Amino acid sequence: MFNAPQLRQDVIQPTLKPIQLWSVDVEELLILTCANETLGGTYLKQVGGCALSIYQIEPATLDDMWNNFLAKRSDLEYKILQSLQYVRRPLDSCLVTNLAYATVMARVFYLRISDPIPSATNIPALAAYYKKHFNTSLGAATIDVTIANYHKFVITHI
Repeated sequence: MFNAPQLRQDVIQPTLKPIQLWSVDVEELLILTCANETLGGTYLKQVGGCALSIYQIEPATLDDMWNNFLAKRSDLEYKILQSLQYVRRPLDSCLVTNLAYATVMARVFYLRISDPIPSATNIPALAAYYKKHFNTSLGAATIDVTIANYHKFVITHI
């Protein structure tokens, strides 16, 4: 399990702030996503599946983000590539080896959603947002377990 304050201060904020994709609400949503998807970074690859990173992004989802979202937003695509010091789209495996890349792509995932991100202070609403948009009705996550995993991850490192 990662140290949640270090993930915030050393990965999420310095990755997203320079490209204007950070907010307190976004940061909390990413912490909650990591907490539930991989128990705070315990897993870098899905056990028995294809999802990658501390956020568990599937290669097909990654393709969709690059081909159907970022391809239509060349300024954002350029900003992301420049900030990560890539000249073109990285290999999928970079989601495992590069926390900044994983974080920016998890942010891009949520950027595609038109519903506003709930307040960072409303963890049940963030968990419901995560369940609806990231884990979906097909996923195994529940809102209650997501909240419990979030609290375990965050409180363990206070």
